[in-house]
Amino acid sequence: MTPTTVIEARGLTKTFRTPDKQPGLAGSLRHLVRPRHRSHTAVNGIDLTVAAGEAVAYVGPNGAGKSTTVKLLTGILQPTSGQVEVCGIVPHRNRFANARNIGVLFGQRSQLWWDLQVRDSLALLRDIHRIPQRRYAERIAEFDALLGLGELLPVVTRRLSLGQRMRADLAAALLHSPSVVFLDEPTIGLDIIARQAVRDFLRAQCRNGTTLLLTTHDIGDIEQVCQRLMIIDGGRAIFDGPIDAVRAQVARQRTLHLTLDADWSAAHDPHLPGTRLSPGTSPRHVSIAFDHATYGAGEIVAAIAARVPVVDLRIDEPSIEDVVRRAYAGELGQPTVGRPA
Repeated sequence: MTPTTVIEARGLTKTFRTPDKQPGLAGSLRHLVRPRHRSHTAVNGIDLTVAAGEAVAYVGPNGAGKSTTVKLLTGILQPTSGQVEVCGIVPHRNRFANARNIGVLFGQRSQLWWDLQVRDSLALLRDIHRIPQRRYAERIAEFDALLGLGELLPVVTRRLSLGQRMRADLAAALLHSPSVVFLDEPTIGLDIIARQAVRDFLRAQCRNGTTLLLTTHDIGDIEQVCQRLMIIDGGRAIFDGPIDAVRAQVARQRTLHLTLDADWSAAHDPHLPGTRLSPGTSPRHVSIAFDHATYGAGEIVAAIAARVPVVDLRIDEPSIEDVVRRAYAGELGQPTVGRPA
């Protein structure tokens, strides 16, 4: 592990062994005498390298192995095979040391004490992590500025709304300034305002050097927080690289919308092979679909402008939601894995 690498996994695999018995009393008795088991590999040979300060979206369909991977990285589970280190520590061998370096947030589970005020829960976590009082005060002030935490401190946890609880849980997860934070659906169930506040906060933490590994189904979380995307399916990584790279690999189609200084006519058609031209909302609007690997937008605009002046333009790029959907459908081709250059 290099000095700037905080997560390093090679061939990380986790296989679960579960009883395979027939239903009913007879099936239970047969299983008692002659037990049978079946194996299920939830994580299958994952290679993962994450540098300090990176924000990585770790996405995949339900049952793909995302949560199992997070449990392996946090030390909750021991891998069946492969190697894993977080901040130079093997998580399952030294859970206490690993816990000092990481923060964990699960969207549906709170680490705050249900019947205590938020300030009391945070004070308990301060003592557990042995945070100096001055540093603790600085962190609370930072969270208040970024998350509006101050108004939540006197409130009993069970009386918080979901959005308020998520803000308080974020403060709890990052109170001890962990090097790595694992976030599982951090904005699930939040309204638009609370969701944006959480995303802004996470970006700020990343700028300050905190490493984020985010598992989510929320496309907005991926686009606004992360620079890198890792797609997992069936326990295997099918893509690992910059978000722009997966867009370029899976969804090369772009649509150029032009506003012209004169009505469009067939005489203005630049006849670029492979493009698809369609009329817009008025005679002075036209849309051109093209493969950006074949043509640049500037090339198409220049070809149109040579025939009729262009007043305005807009380019529609594929959304990350469409990219991920197409990746799940197997349109990535050969897997692209490993840390991006």
